[in-house]
Amino acid sequence: METSINFEGGGKEGGKEEGERNGRKEGGSDGEVRRVEEASPEAPSEAPLAGSSQQQQPSTSGDSRGRGQAMGQSRMTQFMSRPITPQRQKALDEQLAKMVVWDLQPFSFVEDRGFKAFTKALNPSYTLPGRKTVSKVLVPQLYASCHASVKERVGHAAAVCLTTDCWTSRTTHSYMSVTCHFVEEYDLVSCLLDCFQFSDRHTADNLSEHLLRITREWEIQEKVVACVTDGASNITLAIQKCRWKHLHCFAHTLNLIVRGGLKKLADTTDKVKHIVDHFHRSSLSAEKLRATLAQMGLPDLKVLQDCPTRWNSTFYMLKRFVKLRDAIITTLALVNAAVSTLTHQEWEAIEEACEVLQPYEEVTVEISGEGYVTASKIILLARGLQRLIASHLRTGRFKQPVVVSLLTALNGEMARRFHRIESNTLLSESSILDPRFKRKTFSDDQAANDAIQRLTNAAAQATISDPSQQEALVEQGAAGEQGAAGGQSTGESMIWGDFDAQVSGLVSHANPGTEATLEIRSFLQEALIPRSSNPLTWWKSRSVIYPRLTRLMMERLCVVATSVPSERVFSKMGLIISERRSRLSPSKAQQVMFLNANLR
Repeated sequence: METSINFEGGGKEGGKEEGERNGRKEGGSDGEVRRVEEASPEAPSEAPLAGSSQQQQPSTSGDSRGRGQAMGQSRMTQFMSRPITPQRQKALDEQLAKMVVWDLQPFSFVEDRGFKAFTKALNPSYTLPGRKTVSKVLVPQLYASCHASVKERVGHAAAVCLTTDCWTSRTTHSYMSVTCHFVEEYDLVSCLLDCFQFSDRHTADNLSEHLLRITREWEIQEKVVACVTDGASNITLAIQKCRWKHLHCFAHTLNLIVRGGLKKLADTTDKVKHIVDHFHRSSLSAEKLRATLAQMGLPDLKVLQDCPTRWNSTFYMLKRFVKLRDAIITTLALVNAAVSTLTHQEWEAIEEACEVLQPYEEVTVEISGEGYVTASKIILLARGLQRLIASHLRTGRFKQPVVVSLLTALNGEMARRFHRIESNTLLSESSILDPRFKRKTFSDDQAANDAIQRLTNAAAQATISDPSQQEALVEQGAAGEQGAAGGQSTGESMIWGDFDAQVSGLVSHANPGTEATLEIRSFLQEALIPRSSNPLTWWKSRSVIYPRLTRLMMERLCVVATSVPSERVFSKMGLIISERRSRLSPSKAQQVMFLNANLR
């Protein structure tokens, strides 16, 4: 499966410049470029070196200009001929390896004529590594360093959510990806744990074996609170074998719902597809469409083809088709194309269908993110879609019969798939713990009460590992005892000793169950925060007040709504296994993908 959404990479330049020559430190690549530009004979004038005794006054004579250019060339040659230090060579090698993995360049890139000339112009003293050095030395070194860093970060996580998916490359190799999501310093972060060649049959036993192997390698066996996948039977059974909580990808569920509804619009969408295919096959028609758009003063847009397995690609195709309606009608008439054109009713139908499907596209985009909390929104978004479709059916807003059939099908599909959504443990508990939603998530009060009771029980058993939170619990207990005693002595006393000994077994002390009940009661009484606010930022400011609930929050708000993160990996993997890299070994592709996703 592929998607157009990409990872973003970033990082700091490795290595630090050392050594001085002629009283000046050697600068980084930016400084080198600036010095080259300043010394270039093609520059209009030369900026004198600060503090130099040889600064020249401006002159209009040709001799002065010639001497200035010669001096500039001399200084540039002198600078560029300095031998590079081993530390600088190592730092530049590391930056080169980072460029290869960040930009998904083939290893042979370093042997391309243009790149070799470019690096030589930047610094002739730098020895450019060959492709084998990049492949067998630099990238593996970078991988080992990055892997250790990611493992340390994951090791500090209180709880993790996994996503996984499988994909087959153009070279017919099958790959499996596993991503990890957790709360780090009150930010939701993601890491790619592995993307490896999967040579075995995709049975539940084989899938579960690899998933468990990865959790052992990363030492997170006891930290997995959920695994998000599509609804395929083999992966569903595999998650059961791992004994993890399983959440079906919400984007995949929406895809099934809308694809089921679009069957009612099949005749019209088939005609649209044939017209789109015509424009992609006929260069004459495509050129005429471009000219027609220009005459109408419209942007130079192309018709879009859809992917049968992805409903949103059909939506984008129809939406673009409607936008180019006048230009398409005009062009087809001018070229006398042998395709069936749409009737007025069919044009109206696809316009109405686009309006019906727009909210599904908005929801899909919103819940497919990684850097913000998503699982706590699922119940609200599902109920919102249901109310919207029911309202359309009730008011009779849409008139075209096929669109009414589309609405009816969507309504039925959602009723079938969402009827127990508020009883889902992961979704209901994450919604309660989201300070934007809490009880407002639920239409069923009993489902809300059940979720609150489960959280209360779990909070009573929660282990508080944060020292500041442990101290807060002690202080809360001490404050309660001091408040009860008022200003009286609470320490050892010869007068009160006998009495204290007699009643010590009768004095009530705070217990985990009481603390948990008080925490969740106080939490629920607090006002909701704005929907646009970051719930993790709110929890950061309340972690000392609600130490037990904070621990549970780490386990629930790390859960992501979709398995899109694993699909994004394969979008990049498709670029790695390209024509220029068709001979790249699966193990090397694994390293490059890991670095592309995780290297900062």
